[in-house]
Amino acid sequence: MLAVYFDCPGGPENLYVKEVMKPQPGEGEVLVKVSASALNRADLLQRRGKYPPPKGASDILGLEAAGSVAGLGPGCKGLWKVGDAVMALLSGGGQAEYVTVPEGHLMPVPSDMTSIQAAAIPEAWLTAFQLLHFVGKIQKGERVLIHAGASGVGMAAIQLVRLAKAVPIVTAGTPEKLKATANAGAAAGFNYKNEDFSEKVLEFTQGAGVDIILDCVGGSYWEKNLNCLSTDGRWIIYGLLSGGEVHGDLLTRLLSKRGSIHTSLLRSRDKEAERLVKTFTEDVLPYFSRGTSPHLQPLVDSVYPLHEIAEAHRFMEENKNIGKIVIEMPA
Repeated sequence: MLAVYFDCPGGPENLYVKEVMKPQPGEGEVLVKVSASALNRADLLQRRGKYPPPKGASDILGLEAAGSVAGLGPGCKGLWKVGDAVMALLSGGGQAEYVTVPEGHLMPVPSDMTSIQAAAIPEAWLTAFQLLHFVGKIQKGERVLIHAGASGVGMAAIQLVRLAKAVPIVTAGTPEKLKATANAGAAAGFNYKNEDFSEKVLEFTQGAGVDIILDCVGGSYWEKNLNCLSTDGRWIIYGLLSGGEVHGDLLTRLLSKRGSIHTSLLRSRDKEAERLVKTFTEDVLPYFSRGTSPHLQPLVDSVYPLHEIAEAHRFMEENKNIGKIVIEMPA
C-alpha cells in the first residue's frame, strides 16, 4: 500500500509517499481501507522529531481517518462488517491506504456525510469533547474561552459548547477567522494580535471572567489567561504553540482565583479512548445528521491528494487554514 513517509526529521520537503506492507488486523482489530485522513499539528511535530508515536503505534503519520471496513481480525465481537463506512481516532497510521483500528475505537459515518467530511471529525471533535466534558466538566450557562478558535479543535469546541448550552468566546488572529468562528456560533471573538483578549473577555462578561479556558498556546498567554479566569475557573492546557516556559508568579495568581490547571494529550489516552468514543457516538454523533437541531458541522478548509502531502504541511505551518486540512487517498 502507499503511505506517507520521512527518513529523517525536518521540514515538509522530507515527506514523500512510498510503498509499504499493508497491515494485518490483530486480535480485536478491524482493517480499514482509508478514503481520507486529516492533518493535525501533532503530525507536524512528529515530522520534526518532537512528538514520537506511543510505544507499539504505527510510525506512519495520521491521527484520524475515514473509509470502509476491509477486514476483521480474530476475536472481533461483530460490531462491524466488511463495507461499513467508518471513521476513527488513531495513534498513528492514518495517512496510508489501509490502517488497523481496535474495533471499539471506530465510529459510524453518518449516512449523509462524505468521507472527506468524516475525516475532519475524529481528532478535532473527540479532543474538544474530551476537554470540555471529561476534563472541564462543562455546565450549562458557563463561559468558555477557546484559543485558536478557527482551528479544527476550536471550531468543534464552539459548537460543542453551544450544544452544552454554554457560552463560547474565542480568540483568533485574522478578521476572516473571527468571522468564521461567529458563523460557527461564537458569542464573541477577539483578535489576539491587536487587542488584549483578557480585557475584552472581562468587558464582555461584565467582569466575571470565564469558567473554562481551552488553551493550546501555553507559556505566552499565562498572565492574560489568569487575568480573565473566573474564581474557581478551570484552565485546560492541551498544546504549547508558544512554548512551555512561564516567567512570573503564576502560582500566587492562580491561588488568588482558586483556579485549577488541567493538562491533556489525547494521543496518550488509549485506555480511555473506547469510553470516549462510545460516549461521543451516543451523545454527539446523532447531531451531525441532516435535519437535526442543533446541527453540528465539521469544517473542511482544503483537500490535498496524498502525493501533495508536503504542500498540505506547508499550508498548515503558515497558519492560514480555517477548519481542517484533509488528505484524500488515491481512488
